Amino acid sequence: MSIKIDSTADSGISPICQICLINQVYSVADFSRLTPIQTDKVLQKVRIELEKPGETPVLPQHIARLIENTVNTEMGRPHDYDLYAELKEFSNRVSLSYAEIFQKKIDTSEKPLETGMQIAAASNIIDFGAKNHNSIDLNDELHSFDAVSFAHYDIEPLRKRLQLAETLLYICDNCGEIVFDKLFIQELKKEYPGVQIVAAVREKPILNDATLNDASFVGLNSVVSVVSSGSIYPGTILSDTNEKFQQLFTEADIIIAKGQGNFETLLPVADERLFFLLRIKCSFMAELSGVSEGDLVLMQGAAKTPFCSQNFGGNLHE
Repeated sequence: MSIKIDSTADSGISPICQICLINQVYSVADFSRLTPIQTDKVLQKVRIELEKPGETPVLPQHIARLIENTVNTEMGRPHDYDLYAELKEFSNRVSLSYAEIFQKKIDTSEKPLETGMQIAAASNIIDFGAKNHNSIDLNDELHSFDAVSFAHYDIEPLRKRLQLAETLLYICDNCGEIVFDKLFIQELKKEYPGVQIVAAVREKPILNDATLNDASFVGLNSVVSVVSSGSIYPGTILSDTNEKFQQLFTEADIIIAKGQGNFETLLPVADERLFFLLRIKCSFMAELSGVSEGDLVLMQGAAKTPFCSQNFGGNLHE
């Protein structure tokens, strides 16, 4: 079934993002082996939500949650059932098998921190929200991680703040990716041993985002304290996080936010403590950010960040 996107609908989500969300429905439905009738039910629920007036801000992250909840309902499962459990474990296992290779690249680098950060940013390609679930060749991507470069690189502001910082909050994104976050965090600890680091993951399964179980599986909690942000969305909507995370966020001297979902939801905070580390994975975000699709970004958040004044199609709200 094909659903026409009404560009006049006032859900607050741009038509471009709506198309991506509709494609996500098909991807999840195909992965979950829904029948055409079941898929149609999911599409209808998404369309109703997208056509609602924009009085209450609706983000793509809300729709992503709705999609998974509805798919799980159609399958007779609870909303917090992990649709991607096996695929997430596969991503983690394959990434772990490459960890030693990339650790050697970091160890032999003239700038190990920067190399670790580049590898962590490149690993953000392991994303089932921005990519069709069957379109990611993980082994192929892993071979090319160290060949992807930064198009926006606020390394000097980050280093200046690291020199003065006592606390750092590292907001994780996807499974597989967290293996390389672990390598980067280890380098942060080596170069800045006085900085206390806490990593945060999602509260419940959503897409292939990492949870506490995933962090434990890859041993992330063996190198850093790991907490749940309380988020059930593929991003960090501060009002929907738990009290502990909000306190960590408020008190942190530096916050590193991984991935496009965290970028979309946290950029409006316009906080100079924030550093976004990600790989741009769609043409819409590439155009808005002034880089090419596939490029890496290390960007400091600030009140004068040019993207804050851009229309992100309703993706971003205070």
